[in-house]
Formats: sequence, C-alpha cells, structure tokens
Amino acid sequence: MGQGLWRIARNQQLQQQGYSGQGYLPREHGRRIPANNVSNTSHRKQAQGGIDIYHLLKTRKSKEQEGFINLEMLPPELSFTILSYLNATDLCLASCVWQDLANDELLWQGLCKSTWGHCSIYNKNPPLGFSFRKLYMQLDEGSLTFNANPDEGVNYFMSKGILDDSPKEIAKFIFCTRTLNWKKLRIYLDERRDVLDDLVTLHNFRNQFLPNALREFFRHIHAPEERGEYLETLITKFSHRFCACNPDLMRELGLSPDAVYVLCYSLILLSIDLTSPHVKNKMSKREFIRNTRRAAQNISEDFVGHLYDNIYLIGHVAA
Repeated sequence: MGQGLWRIARNQQLQQQGYSGQGYLPREHGRRIPANNVSNTSHRKQAQGGIDIYHLLKTRKSKEQEGFINLEMLPPELSFTILSYLNATDLCLASCVWQDLANDELLWQGLCKSTWGHCSIYNKNPPLGFSFRKLYMQLDEGSLTFNANPDEGVNYFMSKGILDDSPKEIAKFIFCTRTLNWKKLRIYLDERRDVLDDLVTLHNFRNQFLPNALREFFRHIHAPEERGEYLETLITKFSHRFCACNPDLMRELGLSPDAVYVLCYSLILLSIDLTSPHVKNKMSKREFIRNTRRAAQNISEDFVGHLYDNIYLIGHVAA
C-alpha cells in the first residue's frame, strides 16, 4: 500500500516537471521537447540539477576556436618577456610558430650568458655570420664533450673560438659555468694546476666567516673523496687566499696561513664527526676547543667555539 502511494506521488511529480514514459525532457515555454532533439536544447539545462551549463559550454567552444594567443599581435616588449621564460628546447619549438620572435638574438644571448657566464668570445667582435643561437648549440655540445673528456672539451671550445688558450680564461669559464661534471672537473684541475691557481684567485672571501668561506670554496672546487696530496693542495691554496682577502682580520686574530690551514683541517674532521651516522660518540664543543687550541695555541677560545657552532648548526663544510 505504501509503495503504491509513493509511485502515484512520484508519477504526479514527474508529470508536473514534464517527463513521460517516452523520454521527454523538461517543459520549455509550455511545450514538451522530444528526446531526439536533445542536441539542440540539452546544453541549456541539466535534467534534474537545474544548473544552466549552456553559457559554460558556449564559452569553452569560443575559446577552442580562438586557440593560442598570437604573440605577434602583442607589443614586442611583452612578447619577448614571455619568450624569455622558455629554455632552449622550448624556444626552438616556439620558433616553429613565431620564427622572427623566437630567433631574436637577445633571447639567445640571455640563454648563453645565464648558463655560461663567461666566454672569451663575449668580449670580441663577432665574426661574420655569428649568431647566439648557434653559439648556444656549440656551448652545449662543448659542455657535453667536457663531461666525457675534459681535455677534448677545452680543445673544442678553443677550436670554435669560444675560449682563448689561457689558464685565466679557462678558469673564468669554469668559475661561471654550472653545467660541468664536478668529478671530471676535479680530475682536470688536478692535472692543470695553473688553471687551479687562477680559479682560486677568482674567489673573494672578504668579511666572510671561515666555515662559510670554506663552503663556498668547495662549492666551486669539489673536495676529493679521500685524503691525499690534492686535498692538501686545495686547503693550502684556500688558506693563502683567505688571508689575502682578510688582512685586517688576520692581524686582529693573530692568524697566519699555517694557522688557517690547521683550522680548515679541524673543520673538515669536525664536519665528518658530526654528520656521519657511523660516529656514535659525537665530539663535544669542549673537546673541539681543546684539540684545536692544542694544534694552534694563539687562537682564542671564543673564536674556536664559534667555529664549532657554525658546523653544528649549518652542517658539513665540504658537502
């Protein structure tokens, strides 16, 4: 009985809304719309929800007809700003659509200098037929060659006129480039000590705290994985460069390059001690101060304590 009354009430409700057993849609302007005409009116109202999606579909259709924004219709400054956010691959793809805009020399010059900050060719009069897009391809190929064989990579840059055959120019190129494989670079610098000397000279450690300066140094010139003659050479060169950049501080603290050398080794050992999961009993601040002052007696206890705090809070100096 209850189910029969429910069906009657439901049928009346459907009739009021304009439904019937033949599949009619809701009434519109006093008439029923057959289901076979759905394509003309079904987008205007949803059957039960009552949500009008007609305008949404119409807007979507108009946007699909419009397609991509034509950058050639925009002001040149705005078009170049949009394209400047693309990398080299995307810029090459964009040149298939907007050839004149995407091949602009300023865009490719920006890509070259943002990836390879220094090249000898930047400071020369460009040869006939020069383009920064072609230069980017050569720099990319040369970097890949360097990461496979550093000597061949440097010879490639020289053969293309990108780098001059000078240790100082090679050092500047390495200092301003972040796409070189650090393991191959370490091997190359170990063999080319003349380039290493010029590379160390490019660092400016003025008014920097010793552990922070050592981190910056090892960020450009990666430390070897094991102790040896190359690591001693790096620390020696860093110690002399740090003292040269901070003569007033060295006089105030009474430090010499040999004392800075001892401190650097102490910082490296402390970094390993505090960060290695294999070391269970970590070195305390008191122990570090005692051990360091035993090797370099002229150093103040407060200064050595600040060194410990820096490693404890910031982390490894050669990570």
